[in-house]
Amino acid sequence: QVQLVESGGGLVQAGGSLRLACVASGRTFSRYGMGWFRQAPEKEREFVAAISWSGGSTYYADSVKGRFTISRDNTKNTVYLRMDSLKPEDTAVYYCAADPRRGIPTMYRGSYDYWGQGTQVTVSS
Repeated sequence: QVQLVESGGGLVQAGGSLRLACVASGRTFSRYGMGWFRQAPEKEREFVAAISWSGGSTYYADSVKGRFTISRDNTKNTVYLRMDSLKPEDTAVYYCAADPRRGIPTMYRGSYDYWGQGTQVTVSS
């Protein structure tokens, strides 16, 4: 069983920055592909970014490409999402997710077996 705990959300003005962190339990974190998703009110959960087990490969949704950066520190069992140039439409609950089987970045929700509880990001205009 893997537990994921997100932190770093909050309220920020448009154009500002936040860094989310997700700490994972378990001794095999370095083998997991990791992803970030988000869900705005009355919308479906959508893919944001993903990273391979080594950190050497990343993948982003078009809506965040060039503004968000996903990274990981396997020594700390932590994956990060740096968010710059934030827009009001980035407002959502952000979730991290773990894929313990493939270890590669993927945008498909069904590939992820474990999910965190989410952290709220609110961007004011």
